[in-house]
Amino acid sequence: MTNKRETTQNHLNKNTRVLKDLSATLEVESHPFAPVLPSNATIMMMGTMPPTADKWAMNFHYPNFYNDMWRIYGGVFFDDVDHFRVGDEKRFDPERIRAFLFERGIASCPTVKQAIRETGNASDKHLTIVKTVDLDVILPQVPDVRALFTTGGKATEILLNLLDNPPIKSKYPKTNQSIDYPYQWQSDDPKLVANRVNGLTLYRLPSTSRAYPLALDKKIAAYKAFFEKMGKL
Repeated sequence: MTNKRETTQNHLNKNTRVLKDLSATLEVESHPFAPVLPSNATIMMMGTMPPTADKWAMNFHYPNFYNDMWRIYGGVFFDDVDHFRVGDEKRFDPERIRAFLFERGIASCPTVKQAIRETGNASDKHLTIVKTVDLDVILPQVPDVRALFTTGGKATEILLNLLDNPPIKSKYPKTNQSIDYPYQWQSDDPKLVANRVNGLTLYRLPSTSRAYPLALDKKIAAYKAFFEKMGKL
């Protein structure tokens, strides 16, 4: 009889073979942007991969001008969706955004370090994850973070599967819901253990992609409610 451990190992071996097959035919892509980790951060935004470089309007997180992330931040904090926009140009100002994140204590870190775009676009549905974020490296750099928030289902799934005991999919938080996130260090380094972060909460917020069927004003309202709860407004 096959036991549970053998079944799990067989599943892992199958996934490894699938990744090897994909890697042989499709490019393994590394995330192009380093995490933004203010030492005073109390919350951390976590997405997946940006679009391909030909869709970028700047060299920073959420670089596509038609992604609503920085319009939402402008609307929430400044009542102006064009607050971070560069004049009438179709781009946002990455330095202003970075300065704002450091000022407000908001970190931004991708859940994905390496991935394969099965269809060559930014769709999470067709994104094969090769390497995920290492929270044992990231969390000690932002020791005051108490809440993580994702910008879609894929990032939520990735983070929940980093837990020692991941919940079943039916228990994943729906949009605008949260779940306890009892992440424990997987390192024996005493410095990491000393800075262990417990009691995290994971919030799932609406996707900022234009493909997500929710009006901009409703996205702004959802993010505003979250930031108010986090004491950022």
